[in-house]
Amino acid sequence: MRTLELTNISGFVSEFILLGFPCHRDIQNLLFVLFSFVYVLTLLGNTSIICAVWSSRKLHTPMYILLANFSFLEICYVSSDVPKMLANIISQTKSISYAGCLLQFYFFFSMCAAECLFLSVMSFDRFLAICRPLHYPAIMTYHLCARLVVFCWAGGFLWLLTPLTLISQVPFCGPNIIDHFLCDLAPLLALSCAPVSGITLICGIISSLIIFLTFLYILGTYFCVLSVVLQVPSGSGRHKAFSTCASHLAVVSLFYGSVMVMYISPGSGDYPGMQKFVTLFYALATPLFNPFIYNFQNKDMKDALKKILSVL
Repeated sequence: MRTLELTNISGFVSEFILLGFPCHRDIQNLLFVLFSFVYVLTLLGNTSIICAVWSSRKLHTPMYILLANFSFLEICYVSSDVPKMLANIISQTKSISYAGCLLQFYFFFSMCAAECLFLSVMSFDRFLAICRPLHYPAIMTYHLCARLVVFCWAGGFLWLLTPLTLISQVPFCGPNIIDHFLCDLAPLLALSCAPVSGITLICGIISSLIIFLTFLYILGTYFCVLSVVLQVPSGSGRHKAFSTCASHLAVVSLFYGSVMVMYISPGSGDYPGMQKFVTLFYALATPLFNPFIYNFQNKDMKDALKKILSVL
């Protein structure tokens, strides 16, 4: 691989090598086909939710507007790393420029942060709908919904500005080989030719804050929801309340479960294979499962999709 060519005049690394999944060529071809299929399926699934919400006037409510934005976020999220991963699988060089690496890190983890915020806002919406049903129309207006959507998108990208600024000041003089399929924080900082313990600590605190704060908020809202639902007489009312929240809870469990295994559990970064697998799960598998979870659990969504398919 080109290691000597990847330094500029000042001696600092100008490109990185993303090892990805080093294995036999036939297995790499199989992985390329598999990941390409999952990627296309993810795009189609999340696009179907956006189209269903856009085409059905019945779904022009805050809950589905948030869901449509969440699906668009998933499309951007999976597109920030998978195309480059697929290109590197079939490439001989497997290189990514210094600027490209920083941009990939920023966009991928900004949308990861935005996903945490969207999941929190969606839990707030369900809390109002179930715990404050009479006040819901007055509180969750279209104006508030639009402001919450802007908050999630802007908040995610602003949250990662500090880590991006800190990482951009880290000197990389070689080696330039990252044992990962994307520019993740830990393997990237491991290549620094200067001490980065302070930067690692600050970035760790920033990432942990948004993970824990949003997760605890979601737990709090659903504790309130559960306490209200258990007071509802058994029957269709309780079943409807449970089914309303089941999809969101499933997505929360998938996303936060994999993220916490990766970034919270001790020693998880010591095993590159485990690191890649868990990152691959929340970067590729979770966005794939989301549209299936929401579509299968939601009658209104299924009806809207059937109308779209009947037109086609």
